Amino acid sequence: MEDSYDAMLPIWRENLVVLTEAIGADTRLARMMSLSASLLKLILAGQREFSEEFVRGVETVTGLPAHWMDTVHEADEIPGSTRAAIDTETPFAKFRGTVHPVRKRAVLKSSGDIIGRSEAARRAAEAAASDEAEQNRRRAHFRKVRDLAIQEVRRLEWHLGHPPAELAVLRAKIEDVMDAASELDPRVAADLAGRIEQIEKHHDLLRRHVEKLHALLARLDAAERGPEGGPE
Repeated sequence: MEDSYDAMLPIWRENLVVLTEAIGADTRLARMMSLSASLLKLILAGQREFSEEFVRGVETVTGLPAHWMDTVHEADEIPGSTRAAIDTETPFAKFRGTVHPVRKRAVLKSSGDIIGRSEAARRAAEAAASDEAEQNRRRAHFRKVRDLAIQEVRRLEWHLGHPPAELAVLRAKIEDVMDAASELDPRVAADLAGRIEQIEKHHDLLRRHVEKLHALLARLDAAERGPEGGPE
């Protein structure tokens, strides 16, 4: 796995340095591994990466125990047979593997992208569901307060249609007063007649305003749903 490779790489490199501490050991090991001394020097300096296949090849070619390279070692822990093989440039086997690592970063990155997109899609879906729930809550609250307002408008509308005193009766009573007055100032008579007329006029106007208010409140439900909202 990629994480395992990244964790083992510094350990392998450190052990390669230990194996090549002796003068000329790096050049001899390079020839034993069938690669250039300059490439091995770059590997030892940390300027080139290398494959696990190369590490296993070093173990096989120098006679090291299997997976010896996976644990950090000191120079005195190098087996005598391995030290002798490097000193005399006598390989135990021939390395035919690949030095350069084959790392499928693009594939892993693509997988990460897929996971990232899936997570983003999930979050987007959750956000959309949350927004829809909030919109439904707001619409329900709107309808509730709208219906309460309509109830009050209807109550006012009913009272306007059923006043405690009929305007026609009120007019007749005022006219009786005017007729019964023996010496009524003409200005007062005109004022009384004008007041009755204004009351009747504004009563009718008020009723029309209340009716329009009722109709407007009823239409607000469709406006709140917007152009895409369907009928309930």
